[in-house]
Amino acid sequence: MHSNNSFRTQYILPTHSFSFFYLIRFSFVLIFTSLFLFKQPLHAQGTWTPVNQPNFDICAGVMLLLSDGTVMAKTQLNDVDADNISAGWTILTPDQFGSYIDGSWNSATSMSDSRLYFSSRILRDGRLYVAGGEYGTGGQTSELYDPVSGTWQAGPVSNFKILDANSEMLPDGRVLQGLVASPFNKNKFYNPQTNLYSTAPSSFGNHDEATWLLLKDSSILLVDNYTFNSERYIPSINAWIHDSTLPVQIYDSSGRETGAAFLLPDGRAFFMGATNKTAYYTPSGNLSKGTWVAGPDIPDSLCAMDAAASMMPNGKILCAFSPIPTDSNIFIPPTYFYEFDYQTNLFTPIMAPDGNVAMYVPCYYTNMLNLPDGSVLFAIQDDYQYYVYQPSGPQLANGTPTIDKVIQLDCDHYQITGTLFNGISEGSCYGDDWQMATNYPIVSLKAGSKVYYARTSDWNSNGVQRWGLNDTAKFVLPPGLPSGSYSLQLSSNGIISTPFPFSTCAVGIDEKNELSFSMYPNPAGNEIVIQTTFSLDELIITDMLGQVVLHQYSPSKSISVSTLHDGIYFVSLKSDHKFGTQKLVIKH
Repeated sequence: MHSNNSFRTQYILPTHSFSFFYLIRFSFVLIFTSLFLFKQPLHAQGTWTPVNQPNFDICAGVMLLLSDGTVMAKTQLNDVDADNISAGWTILTPDQFGSYIDGSWNSATSMSDSRLYFSSRILRDGRLYVAGGEYGTGGQTSELYDPVSGTWQAGPVSNFKILDANSEMLPDGRVLQGLVASPFNKNKFYNPQTNLYSTAPSSFGNHDEATWLLLKDSSILLVDNYTFNSERYIPSINAWIHDSTLPVQIYDSSGRETGAAFLLPDGRAFFMGATNKTAYYTPSGNLSKGTWVAGPDIPDSLCAMDAAASMMPNGKILCAFSPIPTDSNIFIPPTYFYEFDYQTNLFTPIMAPDGNVAMYVPCYYTNMLNLPDGSVLFAIQDDYQYYVYQPSGPQLANGTPTIDKVIQLDCDHYQITGTLFNGISEGSCYGDDWQMATNYPIVSLKAGSKVYYARTSDWNSNGVQRWGLNDTAKFVLPPGLPSGSYSLQLSSNGIISTPFPFSTCAVGIDEKNELSFSMYPNPAGNEIVIQTTFSLDELIITDMLGQVVLHQYSPSKSISVSTLHDGIYFVSLKSDHKFGTQKLVIKH
């Protein structure tokens, strides 16, 4: 339900507007909490670092990772009513060394509608889909952002309010879009191919304020609002089924909110509540009911009352918690930070991003996003400053993507194949108000200390924990990428593959395929003959690692390749400052 909206709007204020009374009260909270924190055993934990360049506009919500490694951040740009309900976005681009801490901010095109607390998904073609909004003009509309053109286009209009509803990607690339309209169990399908909505099955219970969680079998798990009941949507039968009951209540009685949920590396699900209760769910993997058991209580009378959390590459969960709500005050500051280890069932307190014990905002102000380098980007609403959390310890071995093959489609476009391109979880989570999943492949190219991100698209699945199954995706090289040899890596949710050798079409020249030519035979064994209508100034043949194996100036049109080993090579020609490249197969 949305009876809590009036409570929420009282905190849609710049943080400096809190009264002197609250600041004095918070100082006592800090002293008390400091005593608590430093009595706890100190385990290895990560490091907070502020982004060196604050955003030039105030954070107004969700952060999303585009498939080229840049971050779209919702801000107050074009906020004509000064109420945070804007249509604006900014983009954080990592620097030339791949650092988000040293990255730079730029403005992005604004949406047509203003939105606050809305659905969002990165589609398989790399576009961003947004829908609805609890506040603003876009409650029934959707829009799509094309990162190539940098423009928004209209999506379909819903006949019901979408508000702060949840959404989830389906195996066929469609989006299951929740609606928040009485009765609170309606859903739509969004089809990116047709740009249309269609009716989806309604859930049994109320999914308002609920968290949806994608499981390994592609089913979607939710706990019905303010009940002990759970249910799952099964894509293969296009139906919701009843699942088991919880042993604890994860919705608070005042706001009927809850927190984030995660698919753990061991295949179980973990839900955090606004009652300080948590619960584990063991899925059946089929149409049978799973099993719920109580998890550890969130410590110190804290809870996940609409709160950001992030599954880090080491398998631990970075959490933000606030005091348990009361009937008179639902969203209570301050926010404290913890790491949760599902293997030990322990919540370990850590310092806040700004170096204090806590931040004097309610935890619904928080936002987190998994970055491709293994760190977590953090922001709070109504602030310019962003932070990066670098977790400690190694990444999960069973979550590491593998690269089997990179297939050249042309000099700029490639297909990549391997495993675990979508990771073992959806990355970061919030609840119903924001979705910032990163279970899709991000490709980076490294040469020396320089890092370049390629834009990925057309991944074959968004499924998680796809151990033993093949994954594919396409990527396009970034504009201006220098020709040469690179170390290619693929990451999902910040878990990074081992390096894979990669080279552009030719080394030392900027191949633009301005020349058309043919060569035969191909495959070749001893000699190739090049057919052109122009004279040749230069010829370069490189192998798949980018090594130059033959380089001739003013070559003849009959070239001996008898010394080359079997394999794939690239023949690049230069004539009158123009270039052309083709693939050559050597087979003796």
